[in-house]
Amino acid sequence: MKQDTMSPCHVSIIIKALNEEKGIAATLESALLAIQAVGGEVILADSYSTDRTVDIARRYPVRIVQLMHPDERCCGVGPQMGYQVARGEFIYLMDGDMQLIDGFLKEALSFLQQHPDIAGVGGRVMEMNLSSPEYQTRHALWAELNSGPSSRLDGGGLYRRSAIQAAGYFSDRNLHSYEEFDLAARLRSLGWAFWRLPVAATSHYGHEAQPYRMLWRRWRSGYLWGLGELLRVSAREPRQRLLLALQEVREVRLYAAVLIWWTGLLALMLLPTSVVFKASAVAIMLLTPLALMTWRKRSTARGLYAMVSSCFNAAGMVRGLLQKPRFSQPIVEYRVLQEASPIIAAHGTQARHESAYAP
Repeated sequence: MKQDTMSPCHVSIIIKALNEEKGIAATLESALLAIQAVGGEVILADSYSTDRTVDIARRYPVRIVQLMHPDERCCGVGPQMGYQVARGEFIYLMDGDMQLIDGFLKEALSFLQQHPDIAGVGGRVMEMNLSSPEYQTRHALWAELNSGPSSRLDGGGLYRRSAIQAAGYFSDRNLHSYEEFDLAARLRSLGWAFWRLPVAATSHYGHEAQPYRMLWRRWRSGYLWGLGELLRVSAREPRQRLLLALQEVREVRLYAAVLIWWTGLLALMLLPTSVVFKASAVAIMLLTPLALMTWRKRSTARGLYAMVSSCFNAAGMVRGLLQKPRFSQPIVEYRVLQEASPIIAAHGTQARHESAYAP
């Protein structure tokens, strides 16, 4: 792993990817189009893809870095690996299955330049694949999300490099998910704030997969352990970090309720009563949440999936709580596969214009 010594630039777009050959070309093209307007570089932070992701990326004038050890894959690795080589004064993070909306970077840069207390700016994520119940839920959540002050930048955002430097590192390489919340909590503890603009930032083309297969794959990859890992690491930090997680991550309360429900089911089975009573009580406890979720989702199939998904996530939270951090240092080992010079803005200077969005 070599330390980057090239001169700084205006904006670094970090694209974190793992086996994204289907859409990586469109992702890179959208990022290059955006960077031409503001000046900077595009970085592909590849977590040791086994498909043609890197081969396709080599066709473009982008910097490519790859994880040295594939057994270290997790959501916290990509952002940190990209940050370690980034030269930008501002850093935009996005996934390899996203496309950056033209014009967003200009608005976000203008906002950050006018508001020095803001560490990062995000926008709306447009969910393009609505075949999965998970993506349908995300689409509904994005529709309900208001612009203005934000607790964190889920779905990516533009960050001020000086803020990240003050926090010490970009993302925790031990986290299998919730790395955006961890970064936001660390920055907020230092007095920084976040803002979400009322404009689209990216289009998200989520992977098409059978819902239960995707759920199982996320368990095997460790993605579902992320919330428990977040709670564990937050408990070791100043008290406000854990309080933020408990108060603001609403999934904690849902999965805690699922664990209580499991405890109730187990207690019923152990009661010294008749088999008929036990069977009836267990049936009621199983069917009641299913009926509730069916009513909320307006579909028995979606209700059943929501119930099973909550159980998987609750188990993942427990698994993450029991998972000891593998790494004590934030530095990720990587190798450079391709270098590229920074792109000069279309007008030769970094344009500054008045933003229509202000606190």
